[in-house]
Amino acid sequence: MDIKDSIEEDYNPFEHRNVKKPNSDIRSLANLIKASLGSGLLAIPLAFANSGWVLGIVCTVIIAFICCHCVYIFVQTSHGCCRVVRKPLLGYAETCQVQTSHGCCRVVRKPLLGYAETCQVAFQVGPKQIRPYAKWASIFAEFSLVFTYVGVCCIFTVLIADSIKQIFDRYVTTVDLPVEYYCLILLIPLCLMCQIRYLKWLAPFSLLANILLVATFAICLYYIFKDEINFADKKLIGDGARFPVFLSTVIFAMEGMGVVMPVENSMKKPQHFLGWGGVLVIAMTLIMLLYTTLGLFGYFRYGDALRGSITLNLPIDDWPAICAKVFIALSILFTYPLHFYVVLDIFTKYTEPHIKENYKSITQIVARIAVVCFSGGIGIALPMLEQIINIVGAFFYSILGLIIPGIIETVFRWENLGKYNWILWKNILIILFGLGSLISGCIVTVFDIIEKLNSKIE
Repeated sequence: MDIKDSIEEDYNPFEHRNVKKPNSDIRSLANLIKASLGSGLLAIPLAFANSGWVLGIVCTVIIAFICCHCVYIFVQTSHGCCRVVRKPLLGYAETCQVQTSHGCCRVVRKPLLGYAETCQVAFQVGPKQIRPYAKWASIFAEFSLVFTYVGVCCIFTVLIADSIKQIFDRYVTTVDLPVEYYCLILLIPLCLMCQIRYLKWLAPFSLLANILLVATFAICLYYIFKDEINFADKKLIGDGARFPVFLSTVIFAMEGMGVVMPVENSMKKPQHFLGWGGVLVIAMTLIMLLYTTLGLFGYFRYGDALRGSITLNLPIDDWPAICAKVFIALSILFTYPLHFYVVLDIFTKYTEPHIKENYKSITQIVARIAVVCFSGGIGIALPMLEQIINIVGAFFYSILGLIIPGIIETVFRWENLGKYNWILWKNILIILFGLGSLISGCIVTVFDIIEKLNSKIE
């Protein structure tokens, strides 16, 4: 099927969407911002410590622009794919199979496509040589989502464990456990919380998590600006060898590709998602300003002593700081099941058709426990918050948020790449940037892990 032939008949996917209880533009904006905040926000000051504050500001703005553009082209492609398959919505993997979300909605003539669906549809209508690989594009996109969110769950486990350990080491002196034991103990409440089957039951936990996160952020700002800040000894440009670590952390913090399609697909007016004054651009601008502010002044306050979360740098003897450590631990604990839901949703899609009805419930219980234990097991094996954040950002988010969108738009627009094929060259640069971040970030982080393990042995 050629794209031109598929879109001869006008098909507007927005007119065919039937979303129960759709979200307004304001609520969608809030959901997008909320999804991008969390452990990544609190790790940004450490990123500035690795880059230097001048280079940090400039590169944070540039990375925010690149991430925003990648989300933009992916959603745009998904809409085009929807027109081709006559479906109002496509997911991430489906768009990979058809090519780019707004464009894919037009091509497949469906009003909605998710991440995997968009990938699948994009490949289906791309160059004939790659069409047989459409299903594999969808599978690759879904597995990218799975491993990304398993990595995020691992980060959450270690961050909660680190926060609890700090408090126990200070106030329960009879207990002196390494962080690995706290990760192990956390598996019990995490396994119980992840047995919740329906998203609507997680809504109260999500609301409480948001309140606690805002309170934590406010307390961090209080300590940052409490006393006079010394700018003199802070690096303008950091060690070049640490720049890949900066890239990995900022990409981890900025990228929200996994939640973009659900937010856009639930909008009352999805046509307001894109555009210069759209929900996406406004959200990314606010996120960029927030991250730059906290990263800059967090680095000015704590310098090279910064840890994987700025809350770990707060004084352990002050009650506001203790509250911040408890709040972030509870906030991440309550957010964990929401990220976990993405993994189980994809797992259920592939396994449910092959399981007898009598065994579906027990399979769900065992699978949920297994995934929690797997992500927790990584945290127990490598309880290094900074390094896990860098690996997830460098490897998984570079693939999910940079490389895949660049490939998908190129495939979808193969017959119309613009004057001088500028779209092709632009996407090649994005893909190379993603690959560069992936390779350099992973190499530096692996060396960091080896160095830490050697220091423990010694």
